[in-house]
Amino acid sequence: MFGKIFNSHGETIDYAFHEGSQGSRDLFIIGHGVTGNKDRPFVEALALAVSREGVPALRISFTGNGDSGGRFEDCTISKEVEDLKSVLTAVESSGLSVTYAGHSMGGAVGVLAASSDTRIRHLISLAGMVNTEAFYEREFGEETPDEGCMWEDASCPLSSQYLEDMKTIGSVATQAPLIRVPWLLVHGTADDVVPIEDSREIFDLANQPKKLIEIPEADHVFSDQALVPMCEAVISWMGDTLRP
Repeated sequence: MFGKIFNSHGETIDYAFHEGSQGSRDLFIIGHGVTGNKDRPFVEALALAVSREGVPALRISFTGNGDSGGRFEDCTISKEVEDLKSVLTAVESSGLSVTYAGHSMGGAVGVLAASSDTRIRHLISLAGMVNTEAFYEREFGEETPDEGCMWEDASCPLSSQYLEDMKTIGSVATQAPLIRVPWLLVHGTADDVVPIEDSREIFDLANQPKKLIEIPEADHVFSDQALVPMCEAVISWMGDTLRP
């Protein structure tokens, strides 16, 4: 529907499109977390669930991930914000109203993008990362940038660029007051990658309308029994929030 999408560096952004109801005025875009891609099972499941409800869905792989162009070593939150803005530019001519849902690091991308880009009309954070520097220290602090890798995965080298970007951002909580669109946050109480306190912290700083849904015993990727309640939370909120 949208043809090839490139970022400002000329790198391709791979995506999959799921059609919704004919005449839908909305578009659901979902972005993944660090080391992920558009084909993560829960990402695909959510996109399918949303499209079945009539809203077309676009799941993307940020550059350096999945089948997108670019190098994984160059992946940073700041670069992914620019990737997302390139996607928004590519879909702009469709006239569809964009809901962006970001998982984990993709949630931090959503906060930064929505705080400065009015083309995002509704925002969803799924186990969204807030305190970026703390995340880096907790997960990768014992690794040596440009020598080590993320979670012992040799295909995901840990770069100094990633470290510096995470430290420079520090936390996206400061951007919460700048977001003026309806915002849903969904987080599992058993998340051991991004603690649920991240969502609680930024929720307290956010403007109305906002909603925080905590899913008991759900892990970071909403696996097993947590998948259905996560999808239902998103669909229910969209049904209540999107224009009739």
